[in-house]
Amino acid sequence: MTANSSVATSPRPAPPLPFYGPVLDDFSAVNALIPRQLTSDVHLVEEIGQHLVEAGGKRLRPLVVLLAANACAADSEARVKLAAVIEFLHTATLLHDDVVDSSGLRRGKLTANALWGNAPSVLVGDFVYSRAFQLMVELGQLDILAVLAEATNVIAEGEVMQLANIGRLDLSEDDYRTIINAKTAKLFEAAAHSAALLSPAHAPHRDAQIAALKRYGQALGLAFQLVDDSLDYAGDAAALGKNVGDDLAEGKLTLPLIVALRDGDEATRQVVREALSKKDASALAAVQSALQTCDALGYTQRAAEREIASAKAALEVLPPSPYREALGALADFALHRAY
Repeated sequence: MTANSSVATSPRPAPPLPFYGPVLDDFSAVNALIPRQLTSDVHLVEEIGQHLVEAGGKRLRPLVVLLAANACAADSEARVKLAAVIEFLHTATLLHDDVVDSSGLRRGKLTANALWGNAPSVLVGDFVYSRAFQLMVELGQLDILAVLAEATNVIAEGEVMQLANIGRLDLSEDDYRTIINAKTAKLFEAAAHSAALLSPAHAPHRDAQIAALKRYGQALGLAFQLVDDSLDYAGDAAALGKNVGDDLAEGKLTLPLIVALRDGDEATRQVVREALSKKDASALAAVQSALQTCDALGYTQRAAEREIASAKAALEVLPPSPYREALGALADFALHRAY
């Protein structure tokens, strides 16, 4: 790794949300480590790396690592490195996703593929993946490497499943859940699971805490995607930092549309079918009205509420601490967020 980099000069501050409070020092350390790990002798890698750092984001997945690891009394240096690994895995998938989806806006900024083209975005995504695995090796825990290697594989399968089902009007709710569990929830699950594996080997109730945090991560991730899919029809583009209606324009059948096609009247189903078949973003207002007629967004929100209840119940296994409280507050944020 090279030392010369403009990327390394501007660590990103922690967002001003209360559940970051118990791990502010750790979070700052992660924000400092990320740009240092994005250095390269290749100028284009440096340039896109700088863009990624400046684009920011909530960094919820590394936050899950830090909170879960602290709740289990894990070593500080290891948890910071693991949090950076999780953020790199997430960033790499976003770089690839934006190419696949032809997305032009993320976190309120132009995407890397919009600025530099598809090929550089894919290749820098590969670079970021490789950095993640280098850091994994530095952790020196084969069990964590196994969890993250499996997660990376499952996430890739989830993205392919989603792509293969574009425009499929008979997609069931179970099929949809399989897809979002793989492409989104798996990384949240891996973040919490691997963080728990950093706990001392002979800690009391270690196995129960590992299982509980794994379940917390999965449920949090499912809820996060459910809310995300709802916000694509009910959110505000400025708050979201990305375009509303992108799923419709890409022909993605998410839960609100699945509910409309399943539970709506014929007029509702016709509006949704036509908009999906044409990938017609200009039909967004008509689809939004159709979703209201069958409470599709309400159904999706209630599904997210059930997952959050499951996530918070899993936390009861952990001893009381500010970190456990923050994990619960993070779950509430994931459910009620507007961005």
